[in-house]
Amino acid sequence: MTTPIRKLPRRMPGWAKVLCAVVLVLVVLFAGLRLSVVPGLKDLFGTETQDRSGPALLKSVQDISRYEAASGNFQVVVDLEKDAKLLPDAIRGTRTLYVGAGTVDAFVDLGKVDEDDVKVNSDRTSATLRLPHAALGEPALDPERSYAVSKQRGLLDRLGDLFSDNPNGEQAVQKLAARHIGDAAKDSELKARAESNTTAMLRGLLHSLGFEEVRVVYGP
Repeated sequence: MTTPIRKLPRRMPGWAKVLCAVVLVLVVLFAGLRLSVVPGLKDLFGTETQDRSGPALLKSVQDISRYEAASGNFQVVVDLEKDAKLLPDAIRGTRTLYVGAGTVDAFVDLGKVDEDDVKVNSDRTSATLRLPHAALGEPALDPERSYAVSKQRGLLDRLGDLFSDNPNGEQAVQKLAARHIGDAAKDSELKARAESNTTAMLRGLLHSLGFEEVRVVYGP
């Protein structure tokens, strides 16, 4: 009596196992994406954010003697494009459209005023003050009102983002936006407004102290 020979199941090739694993991962990701749009299940595959930052430490204190007399709000649209020679934009190149919003303060440094810059008559009814011209502070971008409208990147740039510590970094457009805002502040009437507001503040203060005539001039 002969016994039938049982065929052993064929083993799945290694490449097939890898392919099945990739397909399974894609199915799970796709299912999670579909479930995230279903009401009540959108947090099933969500992420949880935890702030584990330590307390902020005071490193130094700097005395400020300047009078912040005016502040300007600016907005600029930055269109920054970087191309590579001999390569099409689809392969290597970036273009970012960025809306930058920020402020620039104008101030008068009262700490530079000495005794020779203040003249008071004997009756203490008239005073003349000589102040330095108003200056501009550094532009400060507002992250709540600044945003990237669009980003276009070539294939090599996208692959580079996978190995970068700061993918899709916006430092370049942010610096460019701050520079344009600073240039706009220089061409504006911000410093003139600061000097006018400082004059009004000092006149009101000295009038309340009994001075009838107050003259404020600007210059070295």
